[in-house]
Order: sequence, then structure tokens, then C-alpha cells
Amino acid sequence: MRHLLFLHLLGASVWVGGHLVLLSGVLPGALRQRDPQPVRHFEQLYERIGIPALLVQIVSGFWLASLWLPHAQWFDSSAMARLVQAKLVLLVATALLGAHARLALIPRLDAQRLPQLGVHIVLITLTAVAFVWVGSGFRFGGLLG
Repeated sequence: MRHLLFLHLLGASVWVGGHLVLLSGVLPGALRQRDPQPVRHFEQLYERIGIPALLVQIVSGFWLASLWLPHAQWFDSSAMARLVQAKLVLLVATALLGAHARLALIPRLDAQRLPQLGVHIVLITLTAVAFVWVGSGFRFGGLLG
């Protein structure tokens, strides 16, 4: 289980770290210059490791959840079940935000639509950070523990 948790945390590091770099390092300059190219360039580079990292997180997350809590108990009211439920909600939010970006925003990205993508980047980054917060609850006893 230690190796599985390591892979999960490594994937989380890449996913969250990449989005924090995008939000705090790439997006501000692109917005100031009204130039979507820095964001496009970052996305092209980051996709190569970001998407595999997310996939590692999904696979390892489901595996870890099934080790810590049987599937039949994922929707109970226990603290552990609430953590699993929160992670599932965040996963759905990530999938919806990702699909929206890939299908609606990035293909038509220009200087005028860059602020709209900026809002999306804030939301996906907050979702990624929330994943980490919820994940820490597995060690510390719940969402607020």
C-alpha cells in the first residue's frame, strides 16, 4: 500500500504543482500582455505529464479507497465514506472543467477569451488544492479534522 500511496502523492504533486505554476507564473503575464500563447505553450508542455499524473491519481485513488473502505460502504455516513464522496465530487468537477476547457475554451482561445480561461484556471487549481485538503483527511480523521 505504501508504493500505491507514493504514486498517488506523486501524481498529486505534478497535477497540483503544474496548475499552481500555470495560475501564478504563466497566466498573469499572459493576461497583462493579452497574449494566449504563453498559456498554449504551457498547456502543450504540461499535458505530457499532467494528464498521465491525473490518470495515476484516478487509478491509485480508486484502488486506495477500495483498500480503506469496501465499495459497498462508499456512500455511508462515516468520516471515511465522506472523504471518498468528496474525492468523487472533486473528480467529477475536474472532469467537467477539463472537458469544458478542451472542447470549448482552448480550441477558440484568443486574447478576448483569455480572461474566461483565466477563471477556468482558477477553478481547476482550487479543485486540485481541494483534492489535497480532502486527501489529508484520510490521515487526520475527516474533512475538518
